[in-house]
Amino acid sequence: MQLSDCHNVEDFRRLAKACLPKPIFNYIDGAADDERTKDRNTSAFDDCDLVPNVLAGVSEIEMGVTVMGKPIAMPLMLSPTALQRLFHWQGERAVAATAQKFGTWFGISSLATVSIEEIGETIESPKMFQLYIHKDKGLNRSMIERCKAAKFDAIALTVDTIVSGNRERCLRSGFTSPPRFTPASVLSYAIHPMWALNYMFREKFALPNLQTHVDAGSNVAVSVAEYFNTMLDTSMDWAMAEKVRSDWGGEFCLKGIMSVEDAKRAVDIGATAIMVSNHGGRQLDGSRAPFDQISEIADAVGGKIDIICDGGVRRGSHVLKAIAAGATACSGGRLYLYALAAAGEAGVQRVVGKLRDEIERDMKLMGIRSVPELDASKLRWR
Repeated sequence: MQLSDCHNVEDFRRLAKACLPKPIFNYIDGAADDERTKDRNTSAFDDCDLVPNVLAGVSEIEMGVTVMGKPIAMPLMLSPTALQRLFHWQGERAVAATAQKFGTWFGISSLATVSIEEIGETIESPKMFQLYIHKDKGLNRSMIERCKAAKFDAIALTVDTIVSGNRERCLRSGFTSPPRFTPASVLSYAIHPMWALNYMFREKFALPNLQTHVDAGSNVAVSVAEYFNTMLDTSMDWAMAEKVRSDWGGEFCLKGIMSVEDAKRAVDIGATAIMVSNHGGRQLDGSRAPFDQISEIADAVGGKIDIICDGGVRRGSHVLKAIAAGATACSGGRLYLYALAAAGEAGVQRVVGKLRDEIERDMKLMGIRSVPELDASKLRWR
């Protein structure tokens, strides 16, 4: 299978599985417990249908939306994800370049493998920083101040990871950051020599936004569960979130909101956006899918805050359904991580281009000339 054979996200998933050592692939692909929520994130879109209109004169359409005060060229954003250098040596640079090419939001994680400063200097399209609240308050202050200096456009505070989910695939494979080569895993790395050569002989793996304060994950190999359970602040609460918003002073998003109650509180503390997200099913298995919650959250806070449906998006029609249900835009991580792992920047550009084409084609087939025309009248629930 080659890049030219990949026409959708699932194609890229298959190619990524062939390209990556098993522990690395399972880190991207896996989720918590029985992985029911991860699967539900995508299957939820099957529970409703689009209702098209015809003879609508759609030779020209407008796909742009505004999210957190920034106009973007399409209603699909690239979510922040961690450790991208492990998946392909181009890492976040490939994803950032793709976001800039397609004129959309891109984010980097606190656990990114490129620095806040580099992204600030090289990327002109809207950029957010995904902040994990650590026990080390100096580290939290440092990351916020570095984002200010680098002129990031938004901070997305992750609120659903005060402890790690039970990611059993990672437990079985022994996945760590950086990778720990053990007798149980070395064969999987050895039979993927291109990945191994790129990992060993290209730019050294590092977590530059953390290593000023902690060695774990960068110089000391730890599992993701161990990192979350020892480094992150389990006492994080609404007062702390409001203080981060105040300290940051700019566009502020809460990533991991799933309930109407929490969406209302996000409005109350002055957040400008929420990512309706269950962390890709990697935290609480048995949680609802983001798409399941969009309608009731939009009914409660629509018009007061931007609502981003984050997770499970695999098709342009999924984006249209989420917006019709009340979302401002959609975002996703795995949808581009598979492509990054499979083919670097060329893969990310191809999958985002395919999804953009699907959104455009589906809007025309729906008889929709602009994104605001998508509303609940265009959906029927099964």
